[in-house]
Amino acid sequence: MNSPELAAILTELDHSISLSDGEVTVADEQNLRRTAHRLAEISALETGLKQSAARYLTRAAAQALGIYPASIHALYMARGRADIPSDFTVPAMNLRSLSYDAARAVFRVAQSMDAGAMLFEIARSEIGYTGQRPAEYATNVLAAAISEGYRGPVFIQGDHFQVSHKRYLSDPAEELDTLRALMDAAVQAGFFNIDVDTSTLVDLSKATVAAQQELNADLSAMFTAYIRSIEPEGVTISVGGEIGEVGGVNSNEEELRAYMDGYKRLLESKAAGATGLSKISIQTGTSHGGVVLPDGSLAQVSIDFDTLKNLSSIARQDYQLAGAVQHGASTLPPAAFGKFAESEACEVHLATNFQNMLYDRLPDDLRREIYAYLDANHSDERKPEQTDEQFYYKTRKYAIGPFKSQMWGMAADAKSNISTAWEEQFKLLFTLLNVGGTRKYVDAHITSVDVKVRIEDYQTGEVQSEDTSDLAD
Repeated sequence: MNSPELAAILTELDHSISLSDGEVTVADEQNLRRTAHRLAEISALETGLKQSAARYLTRAAAQALGIYPASIHALYMARGRADIPSDFTVPAMNLRSLSYDAARAVFRVAQSMDAGAMLFEIARSEIGYTGQRPAEYATNVLAAAISEGYRGPVFIQGDHFQVSHKRYLSDPAEELDTLRALMDAAVQAGFFNIDVDTSTLVDLSKATVAAQQELNADLSAMFTAYIRSIEPEGVTISVGGEIGEVGGVNSNEEELRAYMDGYKRLLESKAAGATGLSKISIQTGTSHGGVVLPDGSLAQVSIDFDTLKNLSSIARQDYQLAGAVQHGASTLPPAAFGKFAESEACEVHLATNFQNMLYDRLPDDLRREIYAYLDANHSDERKPEQTDEQFYYKTRKYAIGPFKSQMWGMAADAKSNISTAWEEQFKLLFTLLNVGGTRKYVDAHITSVDVKVRIEDYQTGEVQSEDTSDLAD
């Protein structure tokens, strides 16, 4: 399909790519690497056909270069079988703002360390307040891969695709349909990894642990069956489950077994022979975003690494999963991150500290403008006992979407300062999590799947903004 919008973008890219009979060809890779930021920018800030065209061209050009969205499922299954070591922990990075720039920093570090086991993710809640729909987020990541000359699989993940407890109680059918629609949009955009989170519906008032986990297991199985019905041919989407909300009581073996046994039974009844989970998320003592003290500093958090190691071992040995997943770890001190690999956690989710680093380095005038916006629009969330530092820390994530264009428009030196800091942080995390050298495992177990994309796929509209204030990050 030819259109003025497509033609305009091809011109902006200095004709480094061409389009003929629906096929995208990269004519000049170096030129495309130099101009690919425009694809991400148009995707983020434009609307209508031009936005759709940028997203389509990014996906198609990436695939033409051998950069493709992929599922980490086969790698995780190899870990569950002990075909590969369990001495590294995959970083799952929630890139909330300047995602294109952040992803570029990730790819630079990955290539310098020969790392391949890494996930780019965004949660349902973050999709809401950052204004990054699945197609926009995937475009940011793939455009970054193009810019950095990366090749191979790119693991993009829907984090905390979570059921709202409040909305489920009010109208369960509508809430489940909303989550299905989000999964549709995510899979179409290249999210071939989805963490299903129905742990919000664990009912601790029930008499037995099995009964407490029953609805969680049932809906996890239902969503797994749905994901299997929409995944592209040749792709087995990596699906994660969760047994306890982050910030709650620490998980234990009885809960894990009750959930997994119930889940396997229920999945077989809904979709006989369907592939199940690749990993399971547990609670070990962290909270999303950390706990903020009155002076704005973060309270120290104690993680139960013994529980993490024990449940990871059970998940692998008894259920052939990759292991246990640690959420809410971004703001931990650096010394803690080496313990995740030692505890054989298969994956750790990282978000808030990247956001903190951004805000610490924003131009002062932009930060003041953002804080004035929070005062005007989120004052109802200020608790009487909160200091200004606590209020802004807890609410400033809600300014990311409204100030997206201002952040894109920052001066080059300001962006470079932020990107450099992120790159140093990614390098530290990749080292502590022992993911350097994991590209060989990825290459051995992950194969390219040619998922045909059309520009029409990017013109179908996306899930609209929603109130996600009651959902986890």
